[in-house]
Amino acid sequence: PEGVWLVKGPIHLVSKIDLHLSEGARLLFSSEPSDYLPVVKTRWEGTELMHYSPLVYAANVTDVAITGTGTLDGNANSVFKTWHKLQNNDIEKIRKMGFTGVPLEKRVFAEGTYLRPGFVQFFGAERVLLEDYTIVNAPFWVNHLVYTQYATVRNIKVDSHFPNNDGIDIESSQYVLVENSLFRTGDDSVVVKSGRDLDGRTVGIPSENIVVRNNDMGGEDGIGLGSEMSGGIKNVFFEDNILRKGDSAIRFKANLDRGGLVEHIRVRNFKVESFKNLFWFQLNYPSNLGGNFPSTYRDIVFENFEVEQVGTFLEVHAPDGAPLQGVTFKNIHVKQVETPLVLENVIDLQFEDVQIGSQTVDGTLNWRATP
Repeated sequence: PEGVWLVKGPIHLVSKIDLHLSEGARLLFSSEPSDYLPVVKTRWEGTELMHYSPLVYAANVTDVAITGTGTLDGNANSVFKTWHKLQNNDIEKIRKMGFTGVPLEKRVFAEGTYLRPGFVQFFGAERVLLEDYTIVNAPFWVNHLVYTQYATVRNIKVDSHFPNNDGIDIESSQYVLVENSLFRTGDDSVVVKSGRDLDGRTVGIPSENIVVRNNDMGGEDGIGLGSEMSGGIKNVFFEDNILRKGDSAIRFKANLDRGGLVEHIRVRNFKVESFKNLFWFQLNYPSNLGGNFPSTYRDIVFENFEVEQVGTFLEVHAPDGAPLQGVTFKNIHVKQVETPLVLENVIDLQFEDVQIGSQTVDGTLNWRATP
């Protein structure tokens, strides 16, 4: 009901539960990390581990919802927020564990470690509804669907600006709809993922059959695929969205540790205000683990964009052995551009009625390393 309610630790949802937040209700979560122990099985940036519980957590459930116009508040004074500057050693440790296949029971990150937990996470779920609520002050990723099927995310509001505050991460999940929502975030607004490196390839669950439509997005980046996409991503439709201001409007990421195939992506009917980068493919994202598993991004169509202002229209960096291929840009109109193209290893880029400032671009472009 209406009022401010202190939640001393995580909320764990079970099947056939609707956590309903009435108008004027605010759930204020404890600021103390010890309240979020014992550890639970979760995923942290694409790698499975035993870790502090997310603030709202639902594992192996069916028919579960969070609804209502109230607010979930991660607490502006949370100690978790101080861990951002302390996490680097633990990040390196969990990534090496996932890359080398250390067993899950040895990947325990509890007291004395500094990986921040997510806010709302569904970990193995069928038939999920997330609707109408507002969420603020997340310690890490805000809404996170892992191994989830048949999820509807509708009319939610995310207003959370701490580092790594993705609005919603759809990871190794299928049949997901995200619509009519407002995202103001410290990182990506909506991002699709499927696990990291060997761990993600071993689990091998892709993200597929996803629709993201009629959302208002603003943050560091607008929409993203990757960089944790080792299980594959396909059949994703972004349509009729508004992107406000930020760093990259559309950012697809991978590196040579990942592997994975991303294909059949449609991004259409967008209005974009002002970003440093409009389309950014960074497929050689930094890695220190020495892998040689190039990712493949192909069959991607961007269509019907009206754009006010960007620094760079298209920037692509792909490895020599795995160029970006088969991307179409169609009916895209950009009023102001400082840098049209920055390209490294692309094959079969198609341009149809692409207006960059006062110039129109049509044709096919290959730009790759000389043998």
